[in-house]
Amino acid sequence: MDIEAHRDLKLLEAVEADSRVTQRGLSTQLGIALGLTNVYLKRLVRKGYIKCVNVQSNRITYLLTPHGIAEKLRLTYEFMDYSLHLYGEVRQHLRAVIRECAAADRRVAIFGRGEAAELSYLALKEFGLEPLAIFDVEGGGEFLGMPVLPISRHGEVAYDLMIVATLESSGQQAMSLIRDGVPKEKLFPLRQETIPPRKVAELVRTADGRQE
Repeated sequence: MDIEAHRDLKLLEAVEADSRVTQRGLSTQLGIALGLTNVYLKRLVRKGYIKCVNVQSNRITYLLTPHGIAEKLRLTYEFMDYSLHLYGEVRQHLRAVIRECAAADRRVAIFGRGEAAELSYLALKEFGLEPLAIFDVEGGGEFLGMPVLPISRHGEVAYDLMIVATLESSGQQAMSLIRDGVPKEKLFPLRQETIPPRKVAELVRTADGRQE
């Protein structure tokens, strides 16, 4: 499922859940700019999936049309099928890497605390390993009984590999971690993507400059 189809599904779900949702609220839910949310919403209106109703002079209610309900069901099925295939591929790839880590007695940390992090944790346990640490952008709280450390403290932990635990496109997340000083060779994104060498070099120079 491509990113536009996924955003369409999220928009249709949000409108179905709350017809009074605002464009700003949709922007927050989707994690995209307000202007881009407006573009996506207008496209769904043009396609006949969403209907705008003026309930007051300064307020609009969004309603799913019968075509919109049918499209949401189609996209939901497509997303479920995509997710099952992705989960299987990621799990197989993850198990292969963790098997090597177990054989070489390598120390593994996890970045993230969502469903993908749970998958990574279970894969480690399957091979008799425990995560050395759990990191996230901001620290605080616990994940599966372990304290979550801010990524800024990664230098305090002697890990050999950091699993970038997200099932979303992980290239941007990996680049962010490199900017935070995490060595590229220690990163293992669940979604395998290539970061251009020139971009990696720029990020490493930025991280080195900040650490000096």
